[in-house]
Amino acid sequence: MAYKKITLAIEAGVAVITLNDPATLNAAGLDMVDEIADALGKVEAEESGARALILTGAGRAFCSGANLGPVGGTPAAPGRSAGHSLETHYNPLVTRLKDFPIPIVTAVNGAAAGIGCSLALLGDMILAGESAYFLQAFRRIGLVPDGGSTYMLPRLIGRARAMEMALMGEKLPAAKALEWGLINRVVPDAKLLGEAHTLAAELAKGPKALGMIRKLMWAALDADWGAQLKLEAETQIEAGETADFREGVAAFLGKRPASFTGR
Repeated sequence: MAYKKITLAIEAGVAVITLNDPATLNAAGLDMVDEIADALGKVEAEESGARALILTGAGRAFCSGANLGPVGGTPAAPGRSAGHSLETHYNPLVTRLKDFPIPIVTAVNGAAAGIGCSLALLGDMILAGESAYFLQAFRRIGLVPDGGSTYMLPRLIGRARAMEMALMGEKLPAAKALEWGLINRVVPDAKLLGEAHTLAAELAKGPKALGMIRKLMWAALDADWGAQLKLEAETQIEAGETADFREGVAAFLGKRPASFTGR
């Protein structure tokens, strides 16, 4: 697939998907969603060598939300509802990111609104530039939050703050998002991508278990104590069968840094 709304680069174990439609502040239309899904497939392929993923936006915004205009230059099909688009495009995409096999770093520049907020919050490490902000803008157009935001927000920042974001529809600046525990780090705008690459490169050097860790953390949002302990044990067996575990033990015993391969 030739990309018109995103770019994909993979180098030294780090994949970078950049939302690249600055004229719309990277509004995520169905065409962009299809391109992201295709790019994720390329990143997941073993031959890509990718062991960490950065998701960011080009220009002045991360993602301004769903593209409510024409799709791919043509009007949307008659009767296509927002809910139908969620079922066919957006929900599969956010679920795929939640279940992705390698760590995800989101580098949030400018607006992360609507579905863009959801995409940003799906990062395992969420970095924001000082001018970034997060926005649940749905009330402004008479819709409800989507893209998993009603699931993630109460779990990340609590019911009261999640309710405020959704009902009031006000911008949440990066500094306040950090204070609330919504994101991991705030950095100067000019250093955002550099910091994201540094962090992703460190994750890309890690063991295959990092992907297992992210899945355990997502599972913990819903599991009870007993179920989570069982899942930890099952996943520990899986991790213990990796080459990276054998290398980690050998490095520990040999008193040297481990050299993980992601296998």
